[in-house]
Formats: sequence, C-alpha cells, structure tokens
Amino acid sequence: MEKREKEGNIASKINATGKMNRSVQIVTNSIETAEGDGFVVHRSFPSRSIRNIDPFLLLDEMGPLVLLPHEEKGFPDHPHRGFVTVTYMLEGRFEHKDSQGNSGMLGPGDVQWMTAGSGLVHSEMPEKELSKSGGTLHGFQLWINLRKNDKWIRPDYQDVPSTKIPIVNTPDGKVSIKVIAGNYLNTKAVIRTLTPILYLHFTLQPGGEVVPPVPENYNAFAYVISGNGLFGKDNVIGDKKNLIVFKNDGNYTSIRVPENAQSSLDLLLIAGVPLNEPIVQYGPFVMNTQEEIDNTLEDYRNGRIGKIQT
Repeated sequence: MEKREKEGNIASKINATGKMNRSVQIVTNSIETAEGDGFVVHRSFPSRSIRNIDPFLLLDEMGPLVLLPHEEKGFPDHPHRGFVTVTYMLEGRFEHKDSQGNSGMLGPGDVQWMTAGSGLVHSEMPEKELSKSGGTLHGFQLWINLRKNDKWIRPDYQDVPSTKIPIVNTPDGKVSIKVIAGNYLNTKAVIRTLTPILYLHFTLQPGGEVVPPVPENYNAFAYVISGNGLFGKDNVIGDKKNLIVFKNDGNYTSIRVPENAQSSLDLLLIAGVPLNEPIVQYGPFVMNTQEEIDNTLEDYRNGRIGKIQT
C-alpha cells in the first residue's frame, strides 16, 4: 500500500506542476550496421549526432537475427580493456568464453555484466544447438565507461539468470518493470555496479503510465524496442528503434501510452552518473590518454591481454 500511495503521489505532483519532469533533448533513429562476423545490429550511438552519453559509450540492439540451420553468426574472439560490457538477451542463446578460462550461457532474459577492466579476450557465439537447428537471436549490448582507477582492475563477470532479475508491476497492472541495475522505488537489482547505474526494462500496456525517478545528476536515455509512446514533460513521441535522450532538468521522467493505442510499448530506460573524464577510444579499447591506448595496442599485439584456449 505504501508503494502504491508513493507512486500515485509522485504522478500527481509531476502532472500538477511539470517542474520535476525531465524534457526530451533529442530523438534519433538507430542505424543498421554489421558487427562480428556479419551479425546485424541497430546502433543508437555512437553516431554522427551523439558521440556518447557519459558514462555510456555504445548501445546496440543485436538483431533480431534469424539464423538458418548451421549458420553461426556472432562475435568471435575479440579484446576489451577499460570499460564494462552489458549483454541482455531477449531471445535465443549465446555461449561466451574468455581468455581467463571463463565460459557460460546466456538465454532469454539473462544478463551478463562483464567488467573488462585491465583487459581480456572473449567471444559470444550462438549456442551450438541453436546454430545446428536455426533460430532467432535478439538482445542488447551496452558499453559503460570505467573511472581512471577502475580501468586497471581485474576482469569480472556477473552472469545473472532471468529468474533472479526483480520484476515490479504497477497497481493497475498496466506496466511491468524489470530492474536490471539500480532500483525502482523499493525494489533493488541484484547486479553490483562500480558507479551508480539505472537499467530498467519497461512494458506498458495501452493506458499505462510510469514516472520513474531519475536523479538530476544522472544522464538518461530511453530506447524503444517496440510500439510507441509519449516521453517527458513535452509528451514527445518515441517509436520503434528510436533513442530518446533526456535533458538534466528534473528528478523524474514520464512515459505513457494512450488508452487507444493499438499495441504495448516495450523500452529500456538507462541512466548513470557521468564520469567527466577524458575519453580516448580505439575500437574495443577505452582509456584516458593516447599513451594508454598505444600501450594497450602493444599489450594486445604481444599477447599480454590474453588468448582464448580452444
């Protein structure tokens, strides 16, 4: 009851004043491109208009890609250093391996929060059975920058199955929220983050509305997976594969779907505290200086970042 009253009071306050509700800065379309060995992704950023959204470096929607039997498109052995990769699967199964001897499986609804830190080589490829019979792969990869001191920590994995990701439903039953990182009202995610991060997956039915808290010092954006809805205090329309970037002018944002909508709205809301540090990036390496990038390239060429043992 307390949670219901709290959410209702928040909505009333925002709707009555509009002062706390964030406005939308920009809406852009994701761009289709190919990564790995031909895996089609829809990239929201970096793009011509958005280099990054500090501390976030990249957001890709992977697929949906329909694999034919015995087709093995994925992300073969490649290195990372200096940031975090977050893989969130919606459909299909990926197998992952790395140069430290770790391996695992990601299925629908599962999340892998991989802190590359000082560096490793890893791969993400379709599960053998899926490759054999064919099927659909669909998910997201998010890159999050690390603070200067954290770029040299030991690599770390958090493989979180869908069963451990908390789900919150609004009192009217029109909205469900998967709490992947951070918290939503009184529900806290199980994933640990080195800097404050909010990663929420919303599904809104027609007539659904939410006003998730987002601290004013967080940079925040939404990505529409399917459907369309109205975002921010200006009720800006967001459609499928749109990136909606919010201004830092409020402590909450609003998301709603009109009662007469023909379909539900599925979206990610992601936010985090900016690091405000120099970013020097060379592909899968993200450091603070060009010298660190040069040293990283030398480390990689000389095998010091590692190699996956077959």
